[in-house]
Amino acid sequence: MRHLPILAAALMSVAAAAPAYAQEGHHAGMAMPGHAHHGALMEAIGDARRDADRARDQWRHPFETLDFFGVRPGMTVVDYMPAGGWYTRILVPYLGAQGRYVGITPDPAAADSQRFRDYFGKLPGEFQSAYPAWNLAGAPIAVHGSQAAPEAMKGAVDRVLIFREMHNLLRSGTMYTELTRLRAMLKDDGMLGIVQHRAPADAPAAYTAGANGYLRQQDVIALVEAHGFELVGMSEINANPRDTADHEGGVWQLPPSLSGKNEALRSIGESDRMTLLFRKRA
Repeated sequence: MRHLPILAAALMSVAAAAPAYAQEGHHAGMAMPGHAHHGALMEAIGDARRDADRARDQWRHPFETLDFFGVRPGMTVVDYMPAGGWYTRILVPYLGAQGRYVGITPDPAAADSQRFRDYFGKLPGEFQSAYPAWNLAGAPIAVHGSQAAPEAMKGAVDRVLIFREMHNLLRSGTMYTELTRLRAMLKDDGMLGIVQHRAPADAPAAYTAGANGYLRQQDVIALVEAHGFELVGMSEINANPRDTADHEGGVWQLPPSLSGKNEALRSIGESDRMTLLFRKRA
């Protein structure tokens, strides 16, 4: 795997101090509409055309999550590896006519295996063919591989959001390349929001590789900070204490994938997830 010295050093240097406005006690349902942008966010989430997505709201907490990340109408937001467009369908109408939604996918050439080079190479085309049906606001949407992002994007992005993809960056060997490029896209006061499947803090070292979809929170913080970011907030919005994170076959055995067809796991719900907010360090 590339850049092993950086990864190893990061995993050994986790910051001990809690950030100034960490929100360890913040749980889903506590955030209530009270600001002008809250109405716009609730409207985007409540759109009837999201009916097929709504079953996952109870696990993904889109209102609380986007509010915690400080996403506001009119911003330029990078949604990293948008996958099935679940957040696309909220973000595009929420950002509004003055905002800008950009999907960024990994550079295939940065991957250290043919499997991921092939996978990452398909993503821009798949996204471009699918997003007309996802775009509930009819607003312009752009999608680029990180290697093909326009030069004008450097220093122009308010928020970068990475939903449940940190393990893929780690196990594909692309983390250094991708986080470096994403950091360059952010404004000087830009923020990086991360939601990631969470392993217990005392999970064995095997959990540092991302092969089962889970990562230890302290490792994610160390890795991201080693790439030029500062942790400024963390929340338990997306926590699920029923998830033991030790399922044979990894996180994909839980809903919504339920890959092992083990109906007993359905009652757990979706994975336990960390929710972290970082600021671009000068």
